[in-house]
Amino acid sequence: MRAGFALGLALLAGCGPAPRPAGTAKIDATREAWYGDTLQRLTAMNREAESLYRGGKADRASDLILRAEPLANRLVAVSRPTLGAVEAASDLDDLYGRMLLANRNYGWARLEFQKNLARWKNWTPQTPETARRLKQANDAIAECDRRMAE
Repeated sequence: MRAGFALGLALLAGCGPAPRPAGTAKIDATREAWYGDTLQRLTAMNREAESLYRGGKADRASDLILRAEPLANRLVAVSRPTLGAVEAASDLDDLYGRMLLANRNYGWARLEFQKNLARWKNWTPQTPETARRLKQANDAIAECDRRMAE
């Protein structure tokens, strides 16, 4: 009887959850070298794209934006992106949205501005800069809506 009881306990013990691996600390990706490097590259690409667009070279600016999008996506995909990374991604989306708006692609432009609206509406803590960016996104969406209604 004791042998059956011991065998039953052994079988039940084998059905439990697997033990957690030892030493699995959460890594803060924002402190990794790649994060800072990627943020610097994205910020530089944003400045260059903005300069190209203002200089009348929208096609070259568009190409640069397309190359910068994966960088922005990688930066904001971490569990707690930095404010600088969210601002850089927001700047990229804002520029792209303005370009789309200028080309009368109102629906696509609105989508870009809505991404920024969601970013800044949910950002904590709110600061004067995040409030300014939220208002900017709201105003851009209103402009898209106004133009679509024409």
